[in-house]
Amino acid sequence: MGEKGAPEVYSIAAHRGFADALVAGLVPRYSDGELGLAHLTLLVPSTRAARTISEAFIRHSGKSGLLMPRMVAIGDLDLDEALGSLLDPLGTGEIPPAIESTRRWLELAAIVATQMEELGKPPLHAAARLRMARELSQTMDRLLVEEKTPEDLIAGKVLDLTPSLAKHWEDAILLFARVQAKWRFRLQERNEVDAATRRNMLFDRASKHWRANPPRTPIVAAGVTSAAPALARMLRAISELPKGAVILPDLDLSMDDAAWEELGRAGASDDPDGETFGKGDALTHPQYHLKLLLNRIGVNRAEVSQWHRKGEGAAPPERTHAISSLFLPPEASRSWVGLPSERRRLSGVRLMTSATSDEEAQAIALMVRAALDVPEKRVAVVTADRSLARRVAQHLARWNITADDSAGRPLALTPAGRFLGLLAEIASQGFDLPSLIGVLGHPLVQAETPEARREWLAQLRPFDRELRGPALAPGPEPLRGIAGEAGVSDWWEHVERTLVPLTTMAAELTLAEALDALATTAEALAGEALWSREDGRALAALVEDLRLHARDVGTKLEPADLAGVLRDAMDEVAVRPPYGGHPRVAIYGLLESRLARADLVICGGLNEGTWPQPPAPDGLLAPAVLRAMGVPGSEFRIGLSAHDLAGAMGAPEVVLSRAQRDKDGPTIPSRFLLRVEALLGEKLTRDHTETAIPRMLPLLDRDVPGAEPYPQPRPMPSADQRKVRISATALDRLLGDPYQFYAKEILRLKRLDPLAADPFADPALRGTLVHEILDKWHKARADTPNLEIQPFAENFLRDEQVHPLFWGLWRPRIVDALKWFEAQIDADSKAGRTVLVTEVWGSMQVDGVEVFGKPDRIDRMPDGSLAIVDYKSGKPPSKKEVASGYRLQLGVLGLIARDGHFESDDGPVSGNATEFEFWSLRKKDGEFGERFSPLKKGPREGGLERDEFLPKHEHYLHEAIARYINGSDPFTAKENPNYPGFDEYDQLMRLSEWMVHQIGTDGEGET
Repeated sequence: MGEKGAPEVYSIAAHRGFADALVAGLVPRYSDGELGLAHLTLLVPSTRAARTISEAFIRHSGKSGLLMPRMVAIGDLDLDEALGSLLDPLGTGEIPPAIESTRRWLELAAIVATQMEELGKPPLHAAARLRMARELSQTMDRLLVEEKTPEDLIAGKVLDLTPSLAKHWEDAILLFARVQAKWRFRLQERNEVDAATRRNMLFDRASKHWRANPPRTPIVAAGVTSAAPALARMLRAISELPKGAVILPDLDLSMDDAAWEELGRAGASDDPDGETFGKGDALTHPQYHLKLLLNRIGVNRAEVSQWHRKGEGAAPPERTHAISSLFLPPEASRSWVGLPSERRRLSGVRLMTSATSDEEAQAIALMVRAALDVPEKRVAVVTADRSLARRVAQHLARWNITADDSAGRPLALTPAGRFLGLLAEIASQGFDLPSLIGVLGHPLVQAETPEARREWLAQLRPFDRELRGPALAPGPEPLRGIAGEAGVSDWWEHVERTLVPLTTMAAELTLAEALDALATTAEALAGEALWSREDGRALAALVEDLRLHARDVGTKLEPADLAGVLRDAMDEVAVRPPYGGHPRVAIYGLLESRLARADLVICGGLNEGTWPQPPAPDGLLAPAVLRAMGVPGSEFRIGLSAHDLAGAMGAPEVVLSRAQRDKDGPTIPSRFLLRVEALLGEKLTRDHTETAIPRMLPLLDRDVPGAEPYPQPRPMPSADQRKVRISATALDRLLGDPYQFYAKEILRLKRLDPLAADPFADPALRGTLVHEILDKWHKARADTPNLEIQPFAENFLRDEQVHPLFWGLWRPRIVDALKWFEAQIDADSKAGRTVLVTEVWGSMQVDGVEVFGKPDRIDRMPDGSLAIVDYKSGKPPSKKEVASGYRLQLGVLGLIARDGHFESDDGPVSGNATEFEFWSLRKKDGEFGERFSPLKKGPREGGLERDEFLPKHEHYLHEAIARYINGSDPFTAKENPNYPGFDEYDQLMRLSEWMVHQIGTDGEGET
């Protein structure tokens, strides 16, 4: 090829398959005998694209072999990729070095702090300050890529907008301008530039060099779609080289001129001072960024030629025409009305809708598995939903198909990242119990040998069991007591020593010191296992990079900010899997899928908010300001995701998949998918709907033979196993639902409470708190008779570190009810009734069985008899429930007082109980507090007569002992269906499996 007068720009249509079509045309055009393509330099957008094109070269050459071209990555700021050595060679001394990104972030945070202070703004804590610095970095890069200077921010077009902006936009622009000015001065001091600036300088350097000294060997730019001005100038220079060319992906050459004009200005304006991006520009169109690129290159679309070859697995040409019609802009879309059916049909494209995202992942995995039965068939799953990608990979693993998600996952979600994040939570919040147990039980801890891990867990498990229940007071002292109760004091002493660097941090320290403490503690617990895998290596690189620059910059923070700062830093790092997956299966994110091609492409997660994702507005510069500066708005990225979909739809077989529901609820179909359905029409949509996989999906798991109906449990323990004590609270359970008594008292199964349980969410814990307050108040009142309950209760709740919501919502209610309790007790005292004991254990022997219980309070009546009082945080039992034998606690405690005794510090307490009362905190008639007796007090009231109250309970007690403890009756589950008992053992008894079969046609239970 000799001199040429016009730029040489080509487009490879979507249906041809970019990588394979590119290789099919490059080989005959640029190969040189035995040297193959060694003289060719190929500029590609990213290292992922280079790998995709290399695979296409291998497929094209087959067994014959071929010297491949030199491939150079242009680099992508979004992927944090460096430029190739061709564009950034050694010895470019005239171009200043780029400042390291982490140092830039930390220094910007320091500048933010000083500027906030100078502007009289309240200071930000470290996590917010660093988060703002990251937003500043992103906005600065956005402007630098577009070659916008600080002077553009104060140009007339921007200043004219200022009076119409909201106050927060004015403040944001002012802060941004001041920080940017300080930052430019800082860069000059260091003789460095931003990475985006250096990239622009390198592009311009290459352009000038190639124009002045055209290379003798060919240079081709393939697949580059970024419209950065400096990159566009370089592409122009390449297109004009004697042996140069620019090859664009999926530029629509079939779109008519009117539709092309409808896309908008796209960076071109007739007026030099006019807007380059109009309000009506179709930024969300998949061709918009290509029009912008062509305008900046200075090439008319009519000058672009169609690439002369197609790939091995190309789709029919009609596919590209259908894709063009699919994404027509609004006015041009009116042509759909007269579009013939053959132009509507998307042959080879199927639509699949699943009920849930879980079902969608399983359907996609099944489709991949079916496709792999075809020899040499390649499959790609493309989705912006990373959780969907992970689920698809997990489902494929059932067939031993390893398909790694090339987009990776955030470092914070990996085992190593999660472990260090939990340690940071301990540093920020102290001995936070969920974080503490999460750290100590993490799979990386003591994982170097199975024996060490086994011994470690043997110590941790009893400690974990003892921790279950209400939250402990802050500090290590309560934990030492728990360790003592669990019998692991020595082990906890070692753990506490290990965690000391995190729990004794200064009120303010440097980020480097905090990272040193985290790394030291992490290695003491996990050893080399923390750093040995790919996530550990990524974590080590992050920590070392942060530590190096934080020490140099002097970044300071409070321990409370450490967890947030580290989590934000880890979220910016994607951990990609190592090589070794299935050679014919790939899972891509949208960035990674560009230029990739497979025989079957499955586009998953086509819902609004996922594909496309909602545009993230710039938090510092208003959209009108960006438009006035000549910077495309955030909707620009929707157009890029539309182009990604258009490119994927060029494959021979395409499946467009979505789920009707995800974890957040019902979903909305993607706007792109709705356009596909609208183009096809109702009849063709039905014809293009995937039906085979949804029909096959229910048959994926082999049918499990139907189990025999589970019978109503009737356990029959031996006579020795039946010899257990009966508590006052368990008698009604034994009679109403014997299985629950069996599970709790004979099997000794108890509910495992959550860690740091909060009374706000658990009524039982609320009741326990009230009981403790009243018990301690009564005991304290023995020494201080005038002690008021309100300040005592508030001090108690404060010491217990109750949840803020509990303090704000439940404390006032509890205190009001307790004040009612206090008034009632004082009134009774004046009438001669006194509090005798609270919370004391008592017992008696009945038919050779020990019966025991602990009343909330026992009072001495004026006539010398006793009153048994039980506290309730909610509604008290009704008289009918007590009379029916459903609430027997008060009566059993009365029997213990009569036939046994209660132990107290002043000696045994016993006597004849004549009063039985429930004192409740609930609100009744507009007031907190209710006093209720199950005895029959008047002729119109229900309940048991005073004289029959204890005999009735004694009868129930003898009956229960005779049948279940000394007898041989089975402990039948839900023997009395009307018993309003607890439900904590319903799952154990498999209630839902048999209860429905127990109701006969006459309403009586079957046996």
